[in-house]
Amino acid sequence: MKNIVILISGDGSNMDAIIRAAKAQNWEKHLHAKVAGVICNRPQAKGLALAQQHGVSTQVVDHTTFATAANPREAFDTALIKEIDQFAPALVVLAGFMRILTPMFVAHYKGRLVNIHPSLLPAFPGLNTHQRAIEAGCQFAGATVHQVSAELDHGPILAQAIVPLMEGDTAEGLAARVLTQEHLIYPAAIAKLLEN
Repeated sequence: MKNIVILISGDGSNMDAIIRAAKAQNWEKHLHAKVAGVICNRPQAKGLALAQQHGVSTQVVDHTTFATAANPREAFDTALIKEIDQFAPALVVLAGFMRILTPMFVAHYKGRLVNIHPSLLPAFPGLNTHQRAIEAGCQFAGATVHQVSAELDHGPILAQAIVPLMEGDTAEGLAARVLTQEHLIYPAAIAKLLEN
């Protein structure tokens, strides 16, 4: 069985879409894969309860507890690896996981680490993508599923969805339309990876 571990920081809407797709498409039977665990860096995140409702094992690795470590980011990533590796994952899926990962973490999961970003990469890596797309006068925005590399929001592109900008668009309105596309392309891209 190919275990999938999903990392979240918030509401977990992409996580929810992936778990729903896995059930609806019977990934266990057709792809020999399942969402084995959800790990979150924020104890109060709503996505934890959502994962539990789906019957998926959850863990919390609170990044704030590593603030006094000599290298807080590396200490957190080391603890995170320890939790993830208990599942022997075929894939580690970043679904709204709001942490910049260390090169050590990325190297540990090389070829098994995927992310979704709310822009048409390579345009607008980082934060505030929707507002930046509007301010730049883009006609299109969208979302990108990509393999994670050491460079932020880079790595081979696996799937993209294009969302047209509308006159008078706000960042919030655009974000909502992009998110509906994320919920479609992310599970599809993961399923395609699992076929190999």
